Formats: sequence, structure tokens, C-alpha cells
Amino acid sequence: MTKTFDVAIIGGGVIGASIALELAGQKLRVVVLDRQQAGQEASWSAAGMLSPAPDSPRDIPLAPLGRESLKLYPEFVATVEEASGRPTGYAREGTLELFLAPAGEAERDRRVSECKALGLAIEAAPLDAAREWEKSIGPAARAAAWLPEEGTVEPRALTDSVLAAALQRRVELRAECAVTGLLREHERCIGVVAGGERVEAKHVVVAAGCFSSAIAGDDDLLARYAPTRPVRGQMLALRCNGAGLRRVLRSERGYLVPRRDGRIVAGSTSEEAGFEKRVTPGGMRQVLDAALELLPGLAGAEIVETWSGLRPGTPDDLPILGPTDIEGLLIATGHYRNGILLAPVTAKLMREWIVDGRTGFDARVFSPLRFGSGHTINSPRSMSRGM
Repeated sequence: MTKTFDVAIIGGGVIGASIALELAGQKLRVVVLDRQQAGQEASWSAAGMLSPAPDSPRDIPLAPLGRESLKLYPEFVATVEEASGRPTGYAREGTLELFLAPAGEAERDRRVSECKALGLAIEAAPLDAAREWEKSIGPAARAAAWLPEEGTVEPRALTDSVLAAALQRRVELRAECAVTGLLREHERCIGVVAGGERVEAKHVVVAAGCFSSAIAGDDDLLARYAPTRPVRGQMLALRCNGAGLRRVLRSERGYLVPRRDGRIVAGSTSEEAGFEKRVTPGGMRQVLDAALELLPGLAGAEIVETWSGLRPGTPDDLPILGPTDIEGLLIATGHYRNGILLAPVTAKLMREWIVDGRTGFDARVFSPLRFGSGHTINSPRSMSRGM
């Protein structure tokens, strides 16, 4: 007998799990389908910075969405931790952004103006004050900016907590259950084929990260709506008795994120390497060079972990969010380095589209209909601030 759900979600990372949690809160019957154990791809690999500040001009349309999600984060974390009984590692200590020689002050001033124009909290910080806050900042820094509203979360703990909370709300989770096709009836999506079985649903949400475009196999339907590609990021974790860190440090070359257990996460590369998920000497050197430039005292630190992950990139570097022109089929993928930040707002938008049929947030720039028939999925970018 075929089991029917209100919503079938393809992908059990933090995006899919957050959507499931939100919809289950509306008493909908939800199933999450993952090709492996849930939460083991980009969500597991992330750094956990909660920053809506854009990395480049291409990211500017993303700032309002990121700002809205950052505003939702305290309530989101409270809901998740209460429902799951597990911590998420959420902290709101702000971020110090450092600007290096030779034009550090001019770059800092441009950054402050840009972020203020986007409604983000930021101010120029005297370099001597920054060194008082984080005493081990390296000599390469020429200027600093302070972003007081930014925070961090421990992505692995968060993902586990969201999944546990969703299960508490009676979401059905099917791991090792790859979706191999969509069920369609005329111009409506009525479910999926997963694990060789039919799973019928009134709504299907594609939240499978960089794997989204290939879900339907030879059918190029999802490649049209969700032209994602993998972008590899390499990272490492350090432990040091000398150089402590309270808040995020970042520059255009890399970042350092403190963890509550004393580790410091350093990242990251941004590589067009297909689905090859591995750590390389060149990648580790790039990450370490940036880390030591920010905090030279880490030179004697212990490297306690190295890893890589595959971010879901898109042709224009923006997420893909919203209904398609096939009734019942919605997309929530392509978050690139911002999946952890955007989980709360993505879940809210999907709930509004599914339950209310509309959303109050203007998300047209993220529509899956924007690509048309002439898109390309090869759109490399050079900057790399996070997973």
C-alpha cells in the first residue's frame, strides 16, 4: 500500500530538516528522504558563521534574506533546543573583519558604507581596540570593522538538533533512501520514487544541495529548475593553548571561527573539483596561510581535524527558492556557503508557500523560474569566506 504525505522533502541536511520541522509544526504529515545518513553533506562541513554581509557585488541581493534569517535565529534556536533537548552551540559575539595592507583603511571604509546601505549593523573599529579584543591579531592587519549582530553556531550540533526536533514532531525520516525520480500527473507533481518505491505527496520540496540537479536521472526537469553544482571547500580545526579567540576573525583571504570546546575552525577554499570530496596539500596550505596571517600565534597549534565539503553552487551564486510552474513542486537549494545562516528563513518561506500559497517576503530574485532554458551550471567564483 502506497503511503501518502502532505509534503515529501528530498534532502536531510539542515535546510531539509528545518523545513520539515516548520511544516510539522503546522500538523502536516512530512517525510524526509536522504540518499545517505541525514546531515552528512554541506551541513556537516560548514563553519557556522551567521553573517548576512555580502562577499561580492553578486551577493548583494542576498543581504535582505540573510538579514531576515539572522533576526529569526534566536527564536529558531530556542525552538530547536527545546524540542530536541540538545544544544546547538549558538553564540552571538559579533565579528571582527580585518583589512590587510596596502589599502586596508580605504577598503574598510568602502565595506562599512556598503553594509550600512544594506541595513546591516557595522562600524569602523580602531585597530588598537580590535587588538585589545583579540590580542593575537597579526601585524598584516591595517584596519578593522566591527559587526556586532553576527553570530556563530556549531553546524553539526545544529543539524543533529534540528533532525531530532523534527522527529519529535513526528516527521518520518528515511535514510539511505535515494530519490530516483518524480511522480507526475499531467502538470502536477504527486510524489517521488525513492528506494524503489512510490512515495506520494501533495507537495514535493527539493532540498538536496549540490545533488539536486541530478535527482531525476535522465529527466532534465530538475536541472532546469535547480541547476546546482558542487563547489569544494577545505577546512581544518586547530587547538592551541596560547592563542585564544572569542569572536570570528575574517579577511578577504580566510576566517577563524571559535568553538565552545576551545577549537578554532579555519577556512576555506572554493574549488571547482566536481564531486571529488577530499583534502589536498595545496588546499590546506591556503587555509593555514590565511589563518596564520590573521592570528600568527596559531603557528604552534595542533591540527585536530581536516575535512572538505561540497557546497551547492548556482549559476548566479544565489539560492533557488520557491514554487516551480509544476503544481506541487518547490525548490529550496543552492544556498552555497549560506545554508546554515539561511535555514530559518528558508523554512519560513517554504511553510508560507505551502500553507498559505504566498509569502510576504519578496523572493522573486530567488525563483527557480529565473533560469529559463539557456542557463549554464558552470559559474566558478574566486572568493571564499565560508562553507
